[in-house]
Amino acid sequence: MGGIIKMKFSKKSRYGLTSLIDLSVHSQNGHVALNSIAERNDISPQYLEQVFAALRRAGIVKSIKGPQGGYLLNHPAEKITVAEILEALDGTYHIADEDTAEESDCKGIAAAIQTRVIDEVNRQLDQILMNLTLADLVKEYQEFEKYDESMYYI
Repeated sequence: MGGIIKMKFSKKSRYGLTSLIDLSVHSQNGHVALNSIAERNDISPQYLEQVFAALRRAGIVKSIKGPQGGYLLNHPAEKITVAEILEALDGTYHIADEDTAEESDCKGIAAAIQTRVIDEVNRQLDQILMNLTLADLVKEYQEFEKYDESMYYI
């Protein structure tokens, strides 16, 4: 049959979201060292440095210099949207525009696909990701952790 369109977050975005949830949870008592985030989440510290450089440039996190340095969120988690995070890390999360529209003999079909599928999916992505905050992800994570801890294994 037909192929499946797969939309995936990049490794950079997945690690960025993971590390920001970790940072939110562990920065209640001050800044958090990048190495501790990397260790808790099994992410290469060198790769995480690249992720945090992009997050710092976007103003999502701020760094504290020095031997006891680390990172803090630059704004409350409630004010940081998932859309902002993904854009900081990958530039865009949108499905790319249909390139074949110019070459096609069926410009009307290409326009219909662009308008009714690609543009609509991008609008829906914006709706979801601009209204989903880092605080929402932290809350979901903490609820899962509470549930997981309340389970006992035989």
